[in-house]
Amino acid sequence: MITLDSITRSFGSTTVLHDLSFTIGAGRMTGFVGSNGSGKTTTMRIILGVLAADSGRITVDGHDITPAHRSAIGYMPEERGLYPKMPIIDQLIYLARFHGLSRTTARRRGLELLERLDLNGEPTDTLESVSLGNQQKVQIAAALIHEPQALVLDEPFSGLDPAAVERTLDVLKGVAATGAPVLFSSHQLDLVERLVDDLVIINRGRLVATGTTDELRRLRSRPEWTVEGHADMAWVRTVPDVDVIELDGSWVRFAAAGSDAAEAVLREALTRGSVSSFAPHHLPLNRLFQEVTQS
Repeated sequence: MITLDSITRSFGSTTVLHDLSFTIGAGRMTGFVGSNGSGKTTTMRIILGVLAADSGRITVDGHDITPAHRSAIGYMPEERGLYPKMPIIDQLIYLARFHGLSRTTARRRGLELLERLDLNGEPTDTLESVSLGNQQKVQIAAALIHEPQALVLDEPFSGLDPAAVERTLDVLKGVAATGAPVLFSSHQLDLVERLVDDLVIINRGRLVATGTTDELRRLRSRPEWTVEGHADMAWVRTVPDVDVIELDGSWVRFAAAGSDAAEAVLREALTRGSVSSFAPHHLPLNRLFQEVTQS
């Protein structure tokens, strides 16, 4: 478990992180979400020790983070930082050797990762000779080559096609299944919603929400329901403590002050004819993000 406690960082007179605190749980996939310039990359660099915090503390399982801890983290920056003219497998071996792997083990591990990520090319190809999507796969393999005890990934899905995204998801879930904490940022909120166990949302360097998506929905949103019948549902607008959000003939999505108001809609719908569906409506992550960053 990696814990950030009251991390603050300024560049000149501009404070970019304000007392930021959150936890990356062991064996948990934690999505790190925020608009451009919100401080995500700065936070990741502080975790890795690339930047120093002005104040605050980072701990691993309750102990201050050390260079050994940081060496055991697999890091993927958003900007591609590998050698474009070097064969792919050679640079994976080169990076693995920094972490103490033998050349034989590093080569075996590198080839396994490239196969799992379905590299569309030969391991002996140079990085610049393969597509941008395949370059991204190599970046991911570089973060995983030393079998890290934690992962910090900045926009790992950028440039990947849908099939590559699915393979990458499987690989990252496999790492988390070993008990490793995994933190990743992404602007692709549909992927974040599918993948995460926990969510951390920051805005202008401040924490605005943290928890599971279900917890955040309960805390930050009015409960919503959908109901579909076999008659015009416009009458729902007249029910006390109910706000219609979307109406399409016999289907309506509405927010209610509580379950009693929602049940009142259901009872009334049943008196007006048969009801084909009635269910809670889960707020999509993109709307949840808008809610918490604009409040």
